[in-house]
Amino acid sequence: MSLSLCFTSPFTSYPKQTLPRIPFYKPIKQISISTTPKISNPRFPKFRSVSEKFELLGAIPEKPRWENWLATAASLYPLYVTVGGVVACIRPSTFSWFVKRGPTSYSLTLGLIMLAMGITLELRDLINLFMQRPLAILFGCAAQYTIMPAFGMTISKFLGLSESLSVGLILLACCPGGTASNVVTLISQGDVPLSIVMTVCTTLGAVILTPLLTKILAGTYVPVNAVKISISTMQVVVAPILLGSYMQSAFPEAVKVGTPIAPLLAVLAASLLASSVLSENIFLLRSSAFGALLSSDLSPLLRAKAILSGELGVIILSVVLLHFAGFFVGYLSAALVRFKEPQRRAISVEVGMQNSSLGVVLASSHFTSPMVALPPAVSAVIMNIMGSSLGFIWRYIDPSDPKDSFEVAKE
Repeated sequence: MSLSLCFTSPFTSYPKQTLPRIPFYKPIKQISISTTPKISNPRFPKFRSVSEKFELLGAIPEKPRWENWLATAASLYPLYVTVGGVVACIRPSTFSWFVKRGPTSYSLTLGLIMLAMGITLELRDLINLFMQRPLAILFGCAAQYTIMPAFGMTISKFLGLSESLSVGLILLACCPGGTASNVVTLISQGDVPLSIVMTVCTTLGAVILTPLLTKILAGTYVPVNAVKISISTMQVVVAPILLGSYMQSAFPEAVKVGTPIAPLLAVLAASLLASSVLSENIFLLRSSAFGALLSSDLSPLLRAKAILSGELGVIILSVVLLHFAGFFVGYLSAALVRFKEPQRRAISVEVGMQNSSLGVVLASSHFTSPMVALPPAVSAVIMNIMGSSLGFIWRYIDPSDPKDSFEVAKE
């Protein structure tokens, strides 16, 4: 769950300045899309670069180099969680010290992640942004808690998953958006502020919606105590976020010292959490086709066939289908409502990427079968690989509206 915290917050407040209105003159010659009309107005200041413009507007000075290094290291979460997953499969005992202390260690780790998120948020700025674009935010939150739970239930029935795996997949689908979505939205040239606000809103709404939807959809398989799940969600998610936000306003100087290192600690903690749960269930998977995978006498082709035909292959397939449906249907629904391309990408990524760490903690704390936690743990690896791949594809596709560019060229 790589965090958007490793990037400069888009909610930074700048001093308000009143700039003179710019008269727009129609150029004499037809211009192309890449050409910028010349504005000859002695009252309007000329900026030679974007950085110079922000300096005149009183922007925050450039961060020190060591902070940029920490931010870059924190953005490599997909790499950390993938390496951790491989280590968990090859040598599960590596994470035994952490697994033995679970589920308490899981809850404390998720609380640390959410605290790191909270100290970078200013609720006042979030509220202001919500007031500016309520429709997009409400639509994204509604899509999060309708598209994913519906597909979680459908996929589990379509693939004929066992009761434990069905509950785990549905629980994952009912979790709020993951903070990794903010980083992927940034890579995708999407609307980052919209993504962050949707993540916060769905996370706060998880106190009620996650246990309620889980009880409705997964209650047909096993008994689900919605009240206990709601209390756990409040303790490990909402309370740390609110505490972190309060610390930022009450002790700004102290928080400022720890803020640069917080994102890296958070992503390492998230990687440890996902890898530990995966290592805990490796012994169960070895009894199926995964045991054949680890056999040295099999060719690579037979090993791949063993994965796809075994229980692990079914889990991977169900998780891939769930996240693919979230990305695709999330983007399609936003396009049907006629949101602009940056908003479509933000909603698509937000819907497709879940808070898998929360799914791991809830599954470990409230369900007796350890297999319930397996879909969220596998999701931590698969989801980040899929999200990062989609982000890099969108990075090379211009999100600007072609109609707007055509109108500029026509003038």
